[in-house]
Amino acid sequence: MKESLMRDNLVELLRGGHAHANIKDAINGLTPKNRNVRPNRELHSVWELLEHIRISQEDILRYTLDRNWKSPKWPEEYWPKDEGNISDEMWHNTINKFDSDLNELINLAKNSEIDITSEIPHGEGRTYLREIMMAANHNSYHTGQIISVRKLLDDWK
Repeated sequence: MKESLMRDNLVELLRGGHAHANIKDAINGLTPKNRNVRPNRELHSVWELLEHIRISQEDILRYTLDRNWKSPKWPEEYWPKDEGNISDEMWHNTINKFDSDLNELINLAKNSEIDITSEIPHGEGRTYLREIMMAANHNSYHTGQIISVRKLLDDWK
């Protein structure tokens, strides 16, 4: 596969759509009062899932780019604390941070100065490609969960 085509495919995968819903579609139109409602105690709320996606994506990105990055403690620091009511400010901050990190991942995927199939210098044998695909896969998986939670809350278009 031509390298530029592979990079374009990675960007498409990160953005979502096509066979996978994207995060914007999954959260668009969510009733604010349902942001932190669990359909039952075994399931996460939309807020918990969205914040988990953001935290995990940030960890994958920073791990990939910064040899000094310290990952959160698994699993407790990958999930938000129960915040009760999620304010508009909290909600929008999470979305903005997610978008910013996603754009950095997209720029990494597009950066032809980096051989994305090469090992990350500090990456324990992992490649840039692996990390980009892991972020896309993780985001997609939990985006599907957000849609399922919204359906259970009867808050899906």
